[in-house]
Amino acid sequence: MEEKPTIDSLIKKVKEYDPQTDLEMIRLAYDFAAEAHKGQIRKSGEPYIIHPLATAHILADMRIDPLIVITALLHDVPEDTTVTLEEIEKNFGSEIASMVRGITKLGKLKYRGVERYIENLRKMFVAMAEDIRVMIIKFADRIHNLQTLDSLPPQKQYRIALESLEIYAPIANRLGMSEFKGQLEDLSFQYIYPKEYERTKKIRDEKLKGKETYLKSIQQIAEQELKEANIQIISIDGRNKKLYSIYQKLLRKENDAAQIYDLAAIRIVVPTIADCYAVLGILHKIWKPLKGRIKDYISQPKPNGYQSLHTTIFSDSGETIEFQIRTPEMHDDAEYGIAAHWHYDEQGSRLPSKDVRWTKELAIIQKEILNRLSDLDEIKIDFLQSRIFVFTPKGDVVDLPENATPVDFAYHIHTEVGNKCNGAKINDQMVSLDTELKNGDVVDIIIDKTRKGPSQDWLKFVKTHTAKNHIENYLKNQQQSKITDWFKYVLPKK
Repeated sequence: MEEKPTIDSLIKKVKEYDPQTDLEMIRLAYDFAAEAHKGQIRKSGEPYIIHPLATAHILADMRIDPLIVITALLHDVPEDTTVTLEEIEKNFGSEIASMVRGITKLGKLKYRGVERYIENLRKMFVAMAEDIRVMIIKFADRIHNLQTLDSLPPQKQYRIALESLEIYAPIANRLGMSEFKGQLEDLSFQYIYPKEYERTKKIRDEKLKGKETYLKSIQQIAEQELKEANIQIISIDGRNKKLYSIYQKLLRKENDAAQIYDLAAIRIVVPTIADCYAVLGILHKIWKPLKGRIKDYISQPKPNGYQSLHTTIFSDSGETIEFQIRTPEMHDDAEYGIAAHWHYDEQGSRLPSKDVRWTKELAIIQKEILNRLSDLDEIKIDFLQSRIFVFTPKGDVVDLPENATPVDFAYHIHTEVGNKCNGAKINDQMVSLDTELKNGDVVDIIIDKTRKGPSQDWLKFVKTHTAKNHIENYLKNQQQSKITDWFKYVLPKK
């Protein structure tokens, strides 16, 4: 039985990673929130204060800036009690009050049809662009709500879980926060697809049955070989793949469980990038790598910034095991994404800010999303979907949604490249224009200068809003032009 979160255990957690912080302020925030929420009871029958306290614990487990932890304790006060934002600012300062204001603006987001939800999404993206910490607290808040969904009626369980799976998890993914993304997906999965959840869990448990000892032995062999090569190991440990991730892979593999290789992986963290490549070489010297399963996300990071080396090897017994190799900075970025800026390392130091990429990312959110937030399906495709990166022949990186085609790529380059697109080569092979692009593909668009414009058939397979827009606009203009020409022909000249 898991222990209930308490203010003392929260202070103890924060003290471990930031002993210099004002721990009394955390206790004061708790007392303030407990007094404000006095008499309020959650549907589970627990005092309401348990929720903000649990939210703060989730964030403290990330070793996050205590200011964010304090805000989490106070995050529901203005919305659910008579205490005002002004009182919070007076007691805890403008920075904390500003974050609480951002969370309050989001309000109780309810998925009640596309039109009403669009405005909620607008609020969410505005809050995100103004202060990303608001979204980090919102993720932790949502994770605790999902952990306690049992006490709600089935209809409400489904609505909250669906919104978490379709909106929150993809945003966490886009922000590089894989730990939150995984939790949001797995906690929602059991409520949205209960039968599939049970089946996936059964497949994972059966495939991993009795493998713990074997994985441990593989881990020990790798550790021994790396020590002999004088490579410092910061950490080496096993981890099981998340259930929703396995389920998605099963769908892609036509439910063939034999095609799932990476139910468990061994993660190795070493000091430098050079060490990462050295580890890869040593692993391939010990075991044979599985063809097509070596992925270099260090030289070619994922669009959300994820960096790591992945390889799947055949062990001596013929089993396949995935290894992930990264530096501590890569590991923190992979687990926490943008939240890594407020994360404390093992020495109790804040990580140096590397926010250039995230500043650009948030600028894109403001420019591209807020300016054309009108269609929920469009947002799901252009922003919330998993992303891939492909390359132009010159090596420029193009970021597209999963399952995008050469036509999407062409319109991303330029409208005229899209309109005149007549064929495509992927990795020097001629392909049809409806071919789905894969991560790391090099795409070369063949254009025909005499081509008048896009084909209506392209609308059946393009994935991006940009491509659809350009094709539809061209076809509409063509239709308008035909009508104008017809009128010119039939009407008598003056």
